[in-house]
Amino acid sequence: MADVVKRYFEAFNAKDTRAMLDCLSDDVAHHVNEGGVRRGKEAFAVFCDHMSRCYDETLTDMVIFDAPEHGRAAAEYVVNGRYLETDQGLPEAKGQRYQLPAGSFFDVADGLITRVTTRYNFSDWVRQVS
Repeated sequence: MADVVKRYFEAFNAKDTRAMLDCLSDDVAHHVNEGGVRRGKEAFAVFCDHMSRCYDETLTDMVIFDAPEHGRAAAEYVVNGRYLETDQGLPEAKGQRYQLPAGSFFDVADGLITRVTTRYNFSDWVRQVS
């Protein structure tokens, strides 16, 4: 189970949305920080396109936790980013750099991720880019 999570994050760092999608079930539930739930690969791909336009992020210091008996995994990491294009309702983008501790939680079934939940301190991000 940790293998699919590792591949997912390797694809994220490679900025390879197609490879990320290959790690997901067709009906994946994507719970974003400070937002709602997006369902399905198409909604996830749209989210990734938007994020790629507004942010350039690389994840470091990755630790993956695995609980195969429960069909779950988690990861803790540091987001190293640059704010590229102003995101609606957020501070103006001017190429600001930011660094945030974050975590993601996963449900995994049949070798695919069925749920992704990501959490980070949004107030800290706003402070760093303001």
